[in-house]
Amino acid sequence: MSLTSALSNAISGLAANSRAAGVVAANLANIQTDGYGRREITMTQAASGTAGGVRVAAITRHVDAAVLSDRRLADAELAHGETRAAFLRGVQESFGTPDQPGSLLARLAALEASLVTAASRPDALDRLRQVGLEAGALSDAFNRASQEIQEGRTRAEAQIDAAVTGLNADLAQVHELNLRIQAAQRKGADAASLLDHRQVVTDRIAAMIPVREVPREDGAVALMTPGGALLVDTGAATFSFSRANLIAPHMSLENGALSGLRLGGEEIAPSGARSPIAGGRLAALFETRDVLAVDAQRQLDALARDVIERTQDPGWDTTIGAGDAGLFTDAGGRLDPANEVGLAGRLRLNAAVDPARGGDVSRLRDGLGALGPGPAGNADRLHALADALAGPRVMASGDLGRGAASASDHGAAFVTRLAQGVLIEERATSFAAMRQSSLEERLLADGVNSDDETARLLLIEQAYAANARMIQTLDDMMETLLRIRP
Repeated sequence: MSLTSALSNAISGLAANSRAAGVVAANLANIQTDGYGRREITMTQAASGTAGGVRVAAITRHVDAAVLSDRRLADAELAHGETRAAFLRGVQESFGTPDQPGSLLARLAALEASLVTAASRPDALDRLRQVGLEAGALSDAFNRASQEIQEGRTRAEAQIDAAVTGLNADLAQVHELNLRIQAAQRKGADAASLLDHRQVVTDRIAAMIPVREVPREDGAVALMTPGGALLVDTGAATFSFSRANLIAPHMSLENGALSGLRLGGEEIAPSGARSPIAGGRLAALFETRDVLAVDAQRQLDALARDVIERTQDPGWDTTIGAGDAGLFTDAGGRLDPANEVGLAGRLRLNAAVDPARGGDVSRLRDGLGALGPGPAGNADRLHALADALAGPRVMASGDLGRGAASASDHGAAFVTRLAQGVLIEERATSFAAMRQSSLEERLLADGVNSDDETARLLLIEQAYAANARMIQTLDDMMETLLRIRP
């Protein structure tokens, strides 16, 4: 081997080892970077005539595609469960439990207790005022719980709008990255950073909508949902959604008052078993708006109807006429069973016994429709009202799964139903979180390991030093030859 060939070999070794050191340094620097795929350099012999040496053949990006695909599906499942559980917890907190002051059940219990106290001294106006205050507080509790449910729907609506906007931007970005990756690979350039970026963007999409990657030529990918919707291929699909700024109980997807979801101009089911996007956070937001919140409002309205019907029954107050409202009203009027949707938000204390609106609390004792004062010691109506609330009665609507029971027992059934719903979602979320964590660990196992990279760097340094020593030796040999006189 000539000195020139040896020098060429050593220089190529230095260049290759310098590149290898850069790859290891990049791996170590990005060990905590999301979406970063471990790089590994591949070297081959660079033979040209009598010269040898080494050259960098490729820099390979290592990511386990199968594990990554499964982890993305787990991400979608986790986001779906967390979104549903968060809403149900919010409803549960707004409704409260009997031991929480200010909760609906606590207010109902306080009203029943105040009636017992007032019945013991029906002539005491302060006790009658307390009944009025507790009845008003119960009305406010129903209103507040209904408002919380509708605010939850409105928040879900805003989050859907933001999610659709973000999804469209991310899908367009994946398509653009596909084009750039294809161009880079056709030119023989390094596209690893573009692949990292595409993985991060696709992960973001997967949390909203479960997706799978389908390889295409020159490093591009198509994105499809397990339900069969094509999101990215030769172009990027576009979702469309029309946001409502405020949602009322009567507004629904079925009656057209709320927007559904369109994909590429075609209407698709936004949630449910037939939805092509089922399983991610976006579907859970639609389920929150159109299913969970609607069901919670329906059960709350059923409870409100039960309370109103108990207190407008002439059985406890014979002065209530056939068309008159009872102690609790539907926005001031008598309950119309055909107009139950949103009733909890319209429930009001009868103005006849509300001092804030010119009412007289003595009507609780004398009768809501009494023409004049009655005997101050007559506690019959107070006892009858307490019995109406505490007595067994079958709810006219709702499906809380109880037969005849007191108003408090029906409310407790709703609390139990909410707690069971939260527990079911939290269990599903816990399982999804464990699965997602396990898949993430498997994915990281093929990622950057600092010990392995440090050991590889030591080998590179030794090879670099050997090549540098070879160059130094060749330089010494050349100087020796030049000093020899002819």
